[in-house]
Amino acid sequence: MKVVKLITRNLLVAMAMLGASLSSATAQSDKPNVVIMLADNLGYGDVSSYNGGIRGNMRTPRIDQLASEGIRFTQFLVEPGCTPSRAGLLTGRYSVRAGLSLIIAPGGVNTLQPEEVTLGELFKSVGYKTTYVGKWHLDAESKSQPQNQGFDQWLVGFSGTSDVVLYDPKMREAGTSEQFRKAMEYSILEAKGTGDPKKVRPYDLEYRKQIEEDIAKASVNYIKQQAAEKSPFFLIVGWTRPHFPNDVGPEFAGKSGIGKYGDSVVELDQRTGEVLDAIKEAGIEDNTIVMFLSDNGPTVTGGSLDELYVGDVGPFRGELGDAYEGSIRTIGMVKWPKRIKPSVSNEMIAIHDFFPTLATIIGAKIPSDRPIDGVDQSAFLLGKQQTSNRDHLLTFIGDRLVAVRWNQWRIYPVEFVGTRGNPSIGGYVGMMRETAGYPQAYNIEADPKEEVNVMHTNAWLVVPYMQLISQYKESLKKYPNPPAPSLNVIR
Repeated sequence: MKVVKLITRNLLVAMAMLGASLSSATAQSDKPNVVIMLADNLGYGDVSSYNGGIRGNMRTPRIDQLASEGIRFTQFLVEPGCTPSRAGLLTGRYSVRAGLSLIIAPGGVNTLQPEEVTLGELFKSVGYKTTYVGKWHLDAESKSQPQNQGFDQWLVGFSGTSDVVLYDPKMREAGTSEQFRKAMEYSILEAKGTGDPKKVRPYDLEYRKQIEEDIAKASVNYIKQQAAEKSPFFLIVGWTRPHFPNDVGPEFAGKSGIGKYGDSVVELDQRTGEVLDAIKEAGIEDNTIVMFLSDNGPTVTGGSLDELYVGDVGPFRGELGDAYEGSIRTIGMVKWPKRIKPSVSNEMIAIHDFFPTLATIIGAKIPSDRPIDGVDQSAFLLGKQQTSNRDHLLTFIGDRLVAVRWNQWRIYPVEFVGTRGNPSIGGYVGMMRETAGYPQAYNIEADPKEEVNVMHTNAWLVVPYMQLISQYKESLKKYPNPPAPSLNVIR
């Protein structure tokens, strides 16, 4: 009898373990794959589904297809530059909380620190395979790079800004310090596993024409591999277009009819389509969340119409580097077949929101030992509620709070003006000056170009303005920010 009981007990234990294993496997397979594609300096008016297709042959049919199959945001808000927006996306926090509220310049000291919790680490915590392909721009050191921030690997890795390909090699050689020479050396990197990356090849002007193709190929190959393994995966594709310089290969040269910038957007659209096709051909489309976002608006003032300053901010004012609407309102869309209903929404959503939103969807815990500025939008995305959970956004440049968005109101304690000279340059290279006393205020719905300051007839706006600032400052008492970067002051 004892033998029978022992056999029975062991059989029950084995069945329980098998059941738990099957349950775990089922739960694992039920988790959606997530692919985030992040464009670089793509403006609100650069995509056909946003501009009505008015820009000649500069059309974006594949991005438009994605927009039509999911939710397209017309009020998607970011931060005013590459580094700040990427920090906001990856941590769910205002970039100033990580000391990353300016674009990292060559040799800069502010980088993503190990104590930050990234989307990569969030997905790893619930069993996902994670990969980052392409532009990162949150690092000057290995500790800050994707392979050491929650991603299994970093492919076609690029750590800085694309205009470094124009730096003259003689200038690098002229540097007297090792730090300067190192800052001027840009390479395509690869890392599989933690540690230092290896250099694959120089990132120069000639390779600039090819990099988007390689980013697409690496992304497509990863999708095929993970689909075959039937394990949930998280992939971020860091495109480099249409960031200056926009030299393209012969396949795309002249395609747009409006110069290099337009040609670059046409290539970005095709490469995006290659990733979308890979997802569909792998048979995982229904269980894959796909997001296409831009990190900030384009540069629009001064310079050459053919290349650097042909980006379009749509009906808004502003550009990369300032805090006006055209800088921080840009392209954003999310697709999840059978789960997210195709629609166009003017509800407010910010790049920081994807951290808590995705955490809810995949069943991951967000950190409770720090402020998280993103808000959970999962109920809104999945159609369980009609409105967004966000009604405001703070904007920082360096160590300055430079704008407060609250409902339809934009409120500024400073104003941004172009430099004196011909051409006049705005954005990060422009000037910022204090208002005389009260902040300026604009009704962004009635006045999208922010041409009429209405603070004198809406002085009551000072109340919510001060309340939102006070709430933010209160959070700093327990969680103070690190020193913010500045290239204007030696600290």
